[in-house]
Parts: sequence; C-alpha cells; structure tokens
Amino acid sequence: MQRYPMTPQGHAALEAELKQLKSIDRPRITASIAEAREHGDLKENAEYHAAREQQGFCEARIRDIEAKLGGAQVIDPTTLPKDGRVIFGVSVVIENMDTEEEKQYKIVGDDEADFKAGKISVNSPIARGLIGKSEGDEARIETPKGVVEYEIMKVIYD
Repeated sequence: MQRYPMTPQGHAALEAELKQLKSIDRPRITASIAEAREHGDLKENAEYHAAREQQGFCEARIRDIEAKLGGAQVIDPTTLPKDGRVIFGVSVVIENMDTEEEKQYKIVGDDEADFKAGKISVNSPIARGLIGKSEGDEARIETPKGVVEYEIMKVIYD
C-alpha cells in the first residue's frame, strides 16, 4: 500500500473535501442527471452528458481521496524532536546565496502543496534538497534554471 505523508491540517482538509463531495456534490449531480433525463432523448441531451461527465469527475475524486486517506501517514511536526533539522512538516527560511533573497517554505504533502502560499511538496526538488539538513547548512538545489545554492537560516517547528 502506498503511503501518503500529510500534516494533520492536510488530513483534515481531505476529510472535509470528501464529506463535501459525498454529502453535497454527489446528490446535486444525481439530481441534475435525473432532471436532464426528464428532457427526453439522451443522445442529444447536452445537460445529461455534462452531468454524467461531472459525476465521473466527482466519483474519481472520491476514490482518489479515499485511497489517500486510507494510506495516510499523518505526521505532526510539533511532536518530533526540535533539533534544527529540516524534516517533513516544518517551515524553513532559506537564503539564496547569489541574490541574498530570503524565502520561507513549509514542507507538506503533495495534496497540501501551494507554492503561492509558501507550501511545497515533500517530493519537490527544493524540499528533497533541504530535508535532513540543519540550520546553517548549505544546500545545492537542482532547478529547471540550473543549480541554486541556499543557506538554511531557520527551521520552524509549527
């Protein structure tokens, strides 16, 4: 079984999405299909086909979330030793050694990642290059634009 690392917040968000899909979206789509059927000929009924397509997307997402929750490995970084090392679930402040630009990222599970919000996937090149390193260490990260060197300024266990 595949394991899906996630924070407690990510786990709760998936559970909430699953509840939404099952209790609100699925019944709404079923009602849309029933209503579209009443319009007659299904071969040329665009509403019916659109509702069926929507149903397919909804059911696929439900299966996806159920699989991820079934294989969830919930990691709460607040319960882990705070030894200054970069691990899953922590926030890390890094400085680009060339531009001296500082950025802060939180390392989270794939479904929680939101680059604009400063959350990066544990499987991203940046996270993979930082995990296991400590405050003050330097990390060479392979990016599409080439190798970038960062210094780890701070590790925050939040």
